[in-house]
Formats: sequence, C-alpha cells, structure tokens
Amino acid sequence: MRLDPIDQRIIALLQDDARSSYAEIGIQVALSAPAVKRRVDRLRSSGVIRGYTALIDPDAVGWTTEAFVELFCTGRTSPEQLRAAAKRHPAVVGAYTISGEADALVHLRAVDMAGLEQALERLRAEPFVTSTRSMIVLSRLVETLAPRVDEKPGTGGVPVTS
Repeated sequence: MRLDPIDQRIIALLQDDARSSYAEIGIQVALSAPAVKRRVDRLRSSGVIRGYTALIDPDAVGWTTEAFVELFCTGRTSPEQLRAAAKRHPAVVGAYTISGEADALVHLRAVDMAGLEQALERLRAEPFVTSTRSMIVLSRLVETLAPRVDEKPGTGGVPVTS
C-alpha cells in the first residue's frame, strides 16, 4: 500500500498518542474527523495499522533488570522452534533470529538479578541451546516500537518527501 504524506502524518500522530481523537488528528492534518476515520479504517483494513496497545514502563511494574542473550543452537534449530521456546518463557520480551555467530538474540526482563538468572537458566535448559552469551543492560537510552513513518530510518531524521 502506498502511503501519502497525510497517511504518514496520521500514523505518526497515532504513534505519539494512539488515544488521540479523530478530531484532534484532523486539526493537525487539515481534515475533518470523518475523513481521518476513513483513512484510519483503510490503514487498519490494509494491515498498515495492526492494532493499539498500552505501553508499560518496565521500571514502574518492577522489571528493573534486563539482558540481551545470544543463543547458540544445534545445527537444525528452526525459527519456529525458537519462537515456541521464547513464548514458553515469561521473562522473554523479544526474540529474534540474527546473522553472525549466534543463532538468535533474546531480550529478557526480570524483577532482579536472581530472577534474571533463573530466566536465563530456564532458557539454557532448552534442548537445542548449546551455549549463551549474555549482556546485562545498564540503562535504556532509546526505545521505540517502530521508526516513525514520517521519517526514513537511518537518515538522521530527514523527513520523508515522496
């Protein structure tokens, strides 16, 4: 689906605050509330907007310890096996297949170091995991769910002008 500049701006406004009303967005993009609703409905039906969610501050709910763990796996471990394993572990908040030496990268969050160690031990017990390499997060500097659609990722914030 081709996004025009108004669609891009609507998506960016929803990324900033998904609870914004169609009227509030309409003011920002110079459209009526019904016109914004039609565009948002089209963006949803085409799959550009997949849904809305509440963003939780991990510190506020006590998940103050986190790590990224590289998984090294047996030769025939599939992405489906990795996905299924990641879903079995409540401390896993992200899991990715990657290039490089490791086979996967897993993001863990826990309430403390002991909880993180337990989560890591459970992850290491998966039958396909041969070894791991962990990196403890000291501080979060930037965290977004996705790049803003009104800017091209990796261009230093230069606005999209297509």
